[in-house]
Amino acid sequence: MEKNLTTGSVWKTILYFSLPYLLSYFLQTLYGMADLFIIGQFNGVESTTAVSIGSQVMHMLTVMIVGLAMGSTVMIGRAVGAKEKRQANLAVGNTVTLFMLLSVAGTVLLLCAVNAIVNVMSTPAEAVAGTVSYLTICFVGVPFITAYNIISSIFRGMGDSKSPMYFIAVACAFNIVLDYVFIGGFGLGAAGAALGTTISQTISVLVSFIVIRKRKMIPGISAQDFKPQRAILRNILKVGVPVAIQDGFIQIAFVVITIFANQRGLHDAAAVGIVEKLIGILFLVPSSMLSTVSALSAQNIGAGKHDRARQTLRYATIITISFGVIAAAAMQFAAEWAVALFAEDGAVISLGGEYMRGYVWDCVFAGVHFCFSGYFCAYGLSMVSFIHNAVSIVFARIPLAYIAAKYFTDSLFPMGIAAPAGSLLSVIICVLAFIWMNRHQERLGIYS
Repeated sequence: MEKNLTTGSVWKTILYFSLPYLLSYFLQTLYGMADLFIIGQFNGVESTTAVSIGSQVMHMLTVMIVGLAMGSTVMIGRAVGAKEKRQANLAVGNTVTLFMLLSVAGTVLLLCAVNAIVNVMSTPAEAVAGTVSYLTICFVGVPFITAYNIISSIFRGMGDSKSPMYFIAVACAFNIVLDYVFIGGFGLGAAGAALGTTISQTISVLVSFIVIRKRKMIPGISAQDFKPQRAILRNILKVGVPVAIQDGFIQIAFVVITIFANQRGLHDAAAVGIVEKLIGILFLVPSSMLSTVSALSAQNIGAGKHDRARQTLRYATIITISFGVIAAAAMQFAAEWAVALFAEDGAVISLGGEYMRGYVWDCVFAGVHFCFSGYFCAYGLSMVSFIHNAVSIVFARIPLAYIAAKYFTDSLFPMGIAAPAGSLLSVIICVLAFIWMNRHQERLGIYS
């Protein structure tokens, strides 16, 4: 069900595409937060910590899958923009084949490494058993997590951001119900949270397959399109691999920060885990703008409308900066209240409030480099995004977080500042890269 995103008002097109995307991200975030919220109602700090650490590992994995799938979104978007139906279907079929093979192999490797992952995370002793249970069950569901995200990337490349929203809504509803059944009813703790997540994701994928088949939502696709083709796979991976690696590095940076917090004790670990979930909500707008810019720009580039692609970048950046400033200002007053929604322990609430006040400014700076990353990826220049994220992690995020954890032991606020400092460095690199692109338009095949 292709939609043309290359005509009409740019503002309206961004809103038309991004709002369902935003709701999808909200539902996906709610999906993850439900585990943390419900486990906090029925279990203690150790179970909350187990779920927060386990869900962070799963978030890292999901983000890398989404990053790799960016290659599919861009390739499909370009083909749709250029009205090359055959190429679009080949990109869809090869995407499914590639990611299903990767997901099966990944599941086996992750299950073998679950104990090592828990150890690397410096999980507090009280939370080790719960974290192992949570991750083991979630790793079994990796093929279904992959399937949902691949389905979403395909539809967004085709200009359809509504269908993925409906599919994740199904998963979210089932997850909340199953969490109360397994955690509250059967008292399964962290394992119950993982069961709810895995089963609901499976149901969502099955529903999406039924709907796609019944409505023939990808017309013209045949079995032949699923046969691997080297050129198609190379183009998908050319864009997707650098994005997946950069997203993996970002998540590794977050994991390292979590390890620093875990080493400081159970309360610090719980506080950081809760704030990470809250930040996930605030990052809904920046994240939706990244994907919106990449999908819209890809179609416009395929149609030869480079000026319209630049307008998409400009307007999306204005939206995300405006939202980020409002969110950061609001959290200076409401940080403790927000953390208290997920914790009753006074120390966790206080530490979480400190961490949030510093971290929340990342909504402004990360939002900007997210938009630029989407734009670069649409042109196949995902290596630029990889470079700026790698530089910011190595020279800002991790070293600043380490210094804060070592020398500011009474507060988490300095640790929170590490993330926006890293994003500010990324913004500077992105602006320089954008200026370079404009000065070398002819060499890159970019024309106004």
